[in-house]
Amino acid sequence: MSRKNNTLFILLLLLIMMTFLLPGCNAVEPRINLAEVTEIDILILELFPVQVHVVASGYLPNPCTKIEEIIQSREGDNFFVTIKTKSSLLPCIQVLTPFEETIALDVYGLPAGTYNVNVNGFEDTFTLEIDNIYQTI
Repeated sequence: MSRKNNTLFILLLLLIMMTFLLPGCNAVEPRINLAEVTEIDILILELFPVQVHVVASGYLPNPCTKIEEIIQSREGDNFFVTIKTKSSLLPCIQVLTPFEETIALDVYGLPAGTYNVNVNGFEDTFTLEIDNIYQTI
C-alpha cells in the first residue's frame, strides 16, 4: 500500500511542477512591426514660429494590435517618422482596425525651404516660406 501512496505522491508532485513550469515554456512574446500607413496629411499651423504636424492614417491587422512607439528623426531636409506596433501571438479576430496618429515635427529653428516627410515609407513634402526662428532686433 505504501508503494501505491508513493506513486500517487510522485504523480501529484509532477502535476504541480508542470502547472508552474509549463506556462513559462508557452510564454508568448509580442511581435513588433511597422504600422501600415495608407495616407499622410501635413498640416502647417499659421503661427510663429510655424508648427508642422503630420497626420498619419492607416490600419492595424486586428483590434489586439496597438501603436507601441513613434520615433522621429531628421537628416538634412528629410524627416523620418517610424510608427511601430505591438501585437500578441495569442488568437485575435482578424479584422482591419483603422488608426490615425498626429505627430508634431520638430521644425523650430529650420531655415526656409522644402522638406520631405517619410512615415513608414509613405512620403510627402512641405515648404517653410521663411526661416522658422525668432529674430531679435
